[in-house]
Amino acid sequence: MNIRENIDEGLRSIQSNLLRTVLTALIIAIGITSLVGILTAIEGIQNSVNSSFADLGANTFTVRNRYDDDFFERGRRRKKYPPITYRQANLFAEKFKTSYAAVSSLSAGIADAVQVNYLSTKTNPNSSVVGSDENYLAINGYKIDQGRNIDKNDLENSLNVAVLGQEIARKLFVRVDPLNKEVTFKGARYRVIGVLQKKGSLGGDNDADRIILIPLENGRGLAANQVLTYSITASPTNATDGDMIVEEARGIMRRIRSDDLGKEDSFEIDRADAMAKDFENVTGYLRIGGFGIGIITLLGASIALMNIMLVSVTERTREIGIRKSLGATPRVIRFQFLVEAIVVCIIGGIGGLFLGIIIGNVLSNSISTGSSFVVPWLWMAMGIAVCIFVGVLSGIYPAIKASRLDPIEALRYE
Repeated sequence: MNIRENIDEGLRSIQSNLLRTVLTALIIAIGITSLVGILTAIEGIQNSVNSSFADLGANTFTVRNRYDDDFFERGRRRKKYPPITYRQANLFAEKFKTSYAAVSSLSAGIADAVQVNYLSTKTNPNSSVVGSDENYLAINGYKIDQGRNIDKNDLENSLNVAVLGQEIARKLFVRVDPLNKEVTFKGARYRVIGVLQKKGSLGGDNDADRIILIPLENGRGLAANQVLTYSITASPTNATDGDMIVEEARGIMRRIRSDDLGKEDSFEIDRADAMAKDFENVTGYLRIGGFGIGIITLLGASIALMNIMLVSVTERTREIGIRKSLGATPRVIRFQFLVEAIVVCIIGGIGGLFLGIIIGNVLSNSISTGSSFVVPWLWMAMGIAVCIFVGVLSGIYPAIKASRLDPIEALRYE
């Protein structure tokens, strides 16, 4: 009996025991679903994070106020750092722009937990108001969906205009064009000049879609006597060494803030690429964990498959005896049972791949809003390879047992 005939015989045997084949394939499908589903979800989240940083330059960084928890430690209050002032932020932006021809943006958080009103419609008190300049959107990865961005005229004349996040616009303006409509928050009226595209965020909090951007000078007036702290986001255009740029920026800011030599910085510098790399390291560990969980599930499935194959050997003892009496060698018998185990695993694996991709994308979209549909070709190929390995692992012992049956004793089996 040649290899092709042996494979055909194995497939006929699988077809003749269709219910058992389906149940066995389902066991494998569940294992592959867990493996591919977890890895697909992680891949989708990673892609979502990468797309969030895609519009930012590799050397983009933000200088912000240093925050320490205002708690007592060993009977003493921790050091509280003074906020970055408007003068300091402007001075840093000017000096850094001169050195690196950098595009920079000044911004300040004006208020959190703000309720926005339009006529009788209102949002939940979970919006944030940010005073910004005309470079804020581009340098922070936002895009305009409707209308326009804040321009120099708005800034110079401190106009009451606002750009709304996607979630706020959808809440307030149902089947209504939001442009040039007036909204109210913090006791002031603002004309809507633009709406941002949906940005989303990890965990589905959508903080980026609940933002209201107003001209920085106008925001300073809206804050009244409130002490504001300013952030500067910069993106150099003529430099390639990110570490050198950050250290240069650190030196400039320390001089502006008059930080004493040998003392720690009174501010923080966050690099966009560093945050992306940190998350990539985390997802690397998650991939290892997900792969481990999937392999453990598949190990349980392989044990179940081996048990079913052993039952199949017992049920077909007489058939094996007939084949051996007709000249089938132990090698042919082993190959037939291995083919059956591998084919069952591949059938289950293909079903598990489709389920895993669907479930993984649903999970990634629920965890990280705005993530695109992911088809992980690498993990799919690995899933099929694992299926074949599980088939061999599960079928080798039953196949050896079947090949070693004595043909005379097998023919006598009832």
